[in-house]
Amino acid sequence: MSLQSVRAFFAEKAPDISVIESPISSATVALAAEAYGVEPGMIAKTLSLRIGERVILIVAAGTSRMDNKKVKAAFGGKPKMLGLEEVAEVTGHEVGGVCPFGLRAPLPVYCDVSLKAFDVVVPAAGSTHSAVRITPERMAELTGAEWVDVCEIRSEAP
Repeated sequence: MSLQSVRAFFAEKAPDISVIESPISSATVALAAEAYGVEPGMIAKTLSLRIGERVILIVAAGTSRMDNKKVKAAFGGKPKMLGLEEVAEVTGHEVGGVCPFGLRAPLPVYCDVSLKAFDVVVPAAGSTHSAVRITPERMAELTGAEWVDVCEIRSEAP
């Protein structure tokens, strides 16, 4: 169902963007980079976090690492990653396919400035075998995301 909700999101909001599917898994940054023929930093990973009572999504470059101090300063609380089941329950997407598109219910979305290093990024599209190619600015616009600086860049993907 998750892939369908993402397809429906783009059909309604950005019909010029097509979901691309890969026969190989793109569940991790390294696998996604290989599957879609891009460098790991171009993979836009979506982090599902609980901060106090709030759940938020942060989309960041694949080679970035969340900086807990920056997140705490930006959002006023200590971030905690959601568990596997909670991610699927809250977003409607399975881990490895989590993205800010076609969510089960609206969630606050934030794009980390690490994405701005790339003209085009490749976030998942609701499944471990799907993605889209999109500019970081368009992704932020379509999801109503705010830009934040909460990650550090690493030299290699996780």
